Amino acid sequence: MPEKRRITLKDIAKGLGISVSTASRALNSYSGISEETIKMVKAYAEKHNYVPNTMAVNFRKNKTMTIGMIVPELVHYFFSSVISGALSEAKKRGYTVLVSQTDELLQNEIHAMRTMIGSSVDGVMISLSNQTYSSEHLQEFQEEGRPIVQFDKVIDSLDTPKVVVDDFEGAYAAVTHLIEQGFKKIAHLNGFKQVANSRLRMEGYQKALQDAGIAQYPDYIIHCRDISEEEGYQFTKKLMESSNPPDAIFCITDLVAMGAMNYLKDSGFDIPGQVGVVGFSNWDMANFVTPRLSSVDQKAFKIGEKACGVLIDMINAGAENTENKTYIIPTELKVRESSLRQSTASHDVS
Repeated sequence: MPEKRRITLKDIAKGLGISVSTASRALNSYSGISEETIKMVKAYAEKHNYVPNTMAVNFRKNKTMTIGMIVPELVHYFFSSVISGALSEAKKRGYTVLVSQTDELLQNEIHAMRTMIGSSVDGVMISLSNQTYSSEHLQEFQEEGRPIVQFDKVIDSLDTPKVVVDDFEGAYAAVTHLIEQGFKKIAHLNGFKQVANSRLRMEGYQKALQDAGIAQYPDYIIHCRDISEEEGYQFTKKLMESSNPPDAIFCITDLVAMGAMNYLKDSGFDIPGQVGVVGFSNWDMANFVTPRLSSVDQKAFKIGEKACGVLIDMINAGAENTENKTYIIPTELKVRESSLRQSTASHDVS
């Protein structure tokens, strides 16, 4: 039995009595092609199981239609949500995403970038590791003529577009909320000083205290190394066993906040009666602990969508024709029981 031949773009055009270019533009939903023609061409293609020859198309465009994404962790609510946003945007625009993780190690990040070069991806989105303080290994990729978009954890020495959340305003809103709830001795479990998002969250924390005339204690700011639940537990223990314990804790991430809450519950502290807690990320698990955790929503999915969209626009326009802007995604404070002492009437309780 002869093998059934796969239909081509020419077959579609011939079958419908239109030009090949019209068939191609309709399949890609180009502007200037009527909705009726687009529907007709797509219906014909689906009926006859048309599969585009992407290798030939990409060869003509000098593109692989594949982009890279490098994140510190895959199994992490924030980054998994960012990845989902990027995958959604890439799919809409006909791209495949190759994802790699660094485990927060610089040597893994260097290896991942060189793998991306070897894989001939058209561009890369990257959230830097906590060990990344210079950009030489990233510039290698740019020297290949391919664009990079940084997101979340970024470095200023690398001149690229950046997609970040408004870390300062998110922290400011969280600490202002704690002050409005009657907390006056507010500690901050922060991240690496050198990392931009950690620095901005600390600055937002400090400005909220300053604007409210609340005392600031240097011992109330502790810098996490691993940004882990264990650190949240141990550093909260250190704070609460000190001679001047706080009555609230603002944490760099929800994971650190979970550790803080675990220590407080294990030690018999009432949350929020004696100690209030606010995190930053708005992970799903914030809704499933007792009491539920107040947190700053980072809009992770939107970060992924935006970073991917900016990268594909750069690929299409040529990196040299793109302005290296910083795109700031607004945050939203989700108030729950871990910080709520007063009436819920004026708060976003979710």
